[in-house]
Amino acid sequence: MPAHRARARALPGRFASTLCYSPGVTLVTSPAPPFPGFSRSRLPLVLGSLLVGAFVLCALCAPLVSASIGYDPYEQVAPRAVSPPTPPSRDNWLGTDTLGRDVLSRLVYGARISLQVGVLAEAIALVIGTALGAVAGYAGGRTDAFLMRATDLVLAFPAPLLALAIIAAVPEPETAPLLRNLPHPSVGVVFLVLGCLGWAAIARLVRAEFLRLRELEFAQAAQAMGARGARVVLRHLLPNALRPLIVVGTLGIGGNILMEAWLSFLGVGARPPLPSWGAMVTEGQEYFLAKPWVCVAPGLAILLVVLGFNLLGDAIGDRLDPRRGPRVT
Repeated sequence: MPAHRARARALPGRFASTLCYSPGVTLVTSPAPPFPGFSRSRLPLVLGSLLVGAFVLCALCAPLVSASIGYDPYEQVAPRAVSPPTPPSRDNWLGTDTLGRDVLSRLVYGARISLQVGVLAEAIALVIGTALGAVAGYAGGRTDAFLMRATDLVLAFPAPLLALAIIAAVPEPETAPLLRNLPHPSVGVVFLVLGCLGWAAIARLVRAEFLRLRELEFAQAAQAMGARGARVVLRHLLPNALRPLIVVGTLGIGGNILMEAWLSFLGVGARPPLPSWGAMVTEGQEYFLAKPWVCVAPGLAILLVVLGFNLLGDAIGDRLDPRRGPRVT
């Protein structure tokens, strides 16, 4: 057998080569993945999707989950002879809180508040930031300068402290004209404030994308054919700027969930008896050493959900990156 044919034999075990070979060429092989169709680059996407999917499913099906558990999140279920909080048991899988309410049921309903704040706040920020960034990037000149100075002014303030100050200035959201019509006014003021404070970074991102896109051939051709203003922005520039917006929006939802939990932990977010995860951590912090399940369960929920959105956002960014070439397998 010729020497080059002998060198080209398939290696045993987990090593294989898909390269074509020729005389005088030494093949370099690499280990194949242990599971076909799965690679390490997909791990963040898979893990993030599982965490986010479980969170969204739990939030949407909270009434069904609570009914299957058999406890209402506002009902005191701890035995009268025992002083709450009670430890995990067969009836209460995660125990009860300081008022004798089932922790698991409140955790499930708390996912609805976190999802509501995270999605609505990020939607408001995306709408405002995309609109202002598009106007600044397409118009240029004084309009661009004015909008970017306003953006710099918003970014100059620390967002957490500014949100805390604004929400604390509305002590009774149930009586506010705009908020009193919402199902939970205290939650409404949180996502409105977070949305109105989160647009600045998005505006700068959209402006940078529009400044780049408007100089490309397709945008110049559209303008040469008579397209102007809103038509160029909506039909040609904005669709090509959606890639970074998807990534920023995914990461922003996790950030809003974390911010809502922080505000509720400080007592200015969702008002009792709403089952906010941050408020549940506050209620159980004095029992952290003696009865840790009261605050550890909501704390882990916050950690896993925010981690899931961060992993998913990073994975989507890697998948949509135009500089990432095709993978050779």
